[in-house]
Order: sequence, then structure tokens, then C-alpha cells
Amino acid sequence: MSIQPVPAFEPPYVMAVFSNVRTPDDTGYPEVLDRMKEIVAANPGFLGYESARTPGGLGITVAYFRDHESLAVWRQDLEHQAAMKKGRADWYESYTLHVATVERSHGFARNG
Repeated sequence: MSIQPVPAFEPPYVMAVFSNVRTPDDTGYPEVLDRMKEIVAANPGFLGYESARTPGGLGITVAYFRDHESLAVWRQDLEHQAAMKKGRADWYESYTLHVATVERSHGFARNG
């Protein structure tokens, strides 16, 4: 399986950039993360996401949505709200969320 970025989409669309530093306690985190992936994937306006973590512990997840309404559906999901509360209580030392409307998007992939 090759690693590929999320493809470019026809703008405008919305991106939510979640940067974070985790605590050492990940009790229950993998299971909740899997459930959050299931929930967001069921959102018709969800386009995809990319996530990476540096060796120093900075994590960045960028999620793409067709519009602000689709992002609002994700933000207002009750299980997601419970996960956010649990994250603030146990899993994150700090985080920042940036939301932006993408005005331009293009990509490149080498053939072969």
C-alpha cells in the first residue's frame, strides 16, 4: 500500500486543521479514534483526512469537508462531542483548531 495525500478537490471546500500534543495516557484512545473515523466517514460532506505525528510528539490532522454545514454536522455529533470532552480531560496536553475555506487546490502524482 502506497502513501498518498488526499487528492485535490474542486474548491471551494473547508478544511479543519487540528494540531495537538498528546498526554502519555492513551487509555481508550485507539477505540474512540476508530469510532470517530466511522462517524465522520458517514457524513456525506466529508471528503477525507490526512494525519501525521512528529517524533517530538506534535500531531496534525487535516480533515476536508465539502462545506461549513458538513463540518458543523461533524462538530455537533454527540459522540464526537463526548470524545472532545474526553480528549480535553485525558488525552491532550494542548491543541489548536484552525478552520479555513480552500480557494485553490491542485495536485501532482508521478506516473509509474
